[in-house]
Amino acid sequence: MSELHQVVVVGAGPVGLLCALDLARQGVEVCVLEAEPSTTIDLRAGTFHPPTLEMLAPLGVTDEMMKIGMKVPVWQSRDLQEGLIAEWDMSILKNDTPYPFRLHLEQHRLTPILLEMLSKYSHAKVLFSHEFLSLEQRDDEVLLTVKAQASEETLSLRAQWVIGADGGKSPVRKSAGIEFDGYTWPERYSVVSTTHDFSHLGYADNAYVSDPEQWVAFFRMPDKGPPGLWRMTIPVGQSYTDEEILDPKYANSVFQRVLQTPPDVLYPIVHQSVYRVHQRVANQFRKGRVLLAGDSAHVNNPLGGFGLNSGIHDAMNLSQKLAQVVVHQASASLLDLYERQRRAVNMEYVQEISIKNKHHLEESDPKVRQERFASLRKINAQDSSRREYLLISSMINSIKKANSIT
Repeated sequence: MSELHQVVVVGAGPVGLLCALDLARQGVEVCVLEAEPSTTIDLRAGTFHPPTLEMLAPLGVTDEMMKIGMKVPVWQSRDLQEGLIAEWDMSILKNDTPYPFRLHLEQHRLTPILLEMLSKYSHAKVLFSHEFLSLEQRDDEVLLTVKAQASEETLSLRAQWVIGADGGKSPVRKSAGIEFDGYTWPERYSVVSTTHDFSHLGYADNAYVSDPEQWVAFFRMPDKGPPGLWRMTIPVGQSYTDEEILDPKYANSVFQRVLQTPPDVLYPIVHQSVYRVHQRVANQFRKGRVLLAGDSAHVNNPLGGFGLNSGIHDAMNLSQKLAQVVVHQASASLLDLYERQRRAVNMEYVQEISIKNKHHLEESDPKVRQERFASLRKINAQDSSRREYLLISSMINSIKKANSIT
């Protein structure tokens, strides 16, 4: 009979590795399964909010991120026709958090940090090229069927607890029979990276540009070092094929439209991708001995930078509670509290605000648009309302909300 692992984590992305790292730090024996041969490169997520940095600080992760990340103390609300609407200076949160800024760092540069830290624990291991196939729950354990891709061998693993951190398509969630309620947006999103510097045009390192025809979100990323790369996220309608979207001509046409430059002005394109966007939340974050965290539990559009941050908040909440159950024999009902806290926040905060952010950027009614601009300017004009707005957008209030749930 195979060894009984205390915890098996499926997925070696940031959320899965963080779950494993914090569990190992608390003395839990943990095994991570990853179908890919190594950590992967995902260029979508890259904004880290203050409470995320606070959570990662005790593990030493924040210090490592700060060495290679880019502080963004100011971000902007803009409009393509009207220009700057409001500039949000996060220093007003200096009494609310030790990290009154956003940190920009590509997701694929965080995973090696976590993997290196995890490797220092002898009771933790990561099995790359091991694909999760299915699971069977029993009274006191979970039986996992796994394919070792190098040998094509099918293996059976046993675990007291299983964490599914294996993305939006989550085989763990599907095998556990957990529904993933929600919908898929009709348009696709394209991400384009360029070395062209937008700061001389007045753009902050993070700017959301509303427009009824096609909004744009700008993020400057550290890349391999200064001056970094500028990343543009845009929605693309169904009339375009993926091939057309990935043609540099299309990306350049967007730049030309946003920057009001003629068709013969071309911009250096470093990277392009296209993907579909979902708004979904699992109807359970816990089913017996199976637990979900990150994209396997919830997905949302990227406006606001909530997705990865919320997944990290899941990981830290879950690992703290699961360690109490495994190491200190706390009641497993503690894991129901994890579900109540994190699912409620995702339903009432992450989903609601990310959807609202999208609607605001694409609003077409001129009267509603002007009312929105006036509201943002009024909020930004007073310290009290500006601080409250930033407590919400920085996710500080979402953590307070979760902690208030018992």
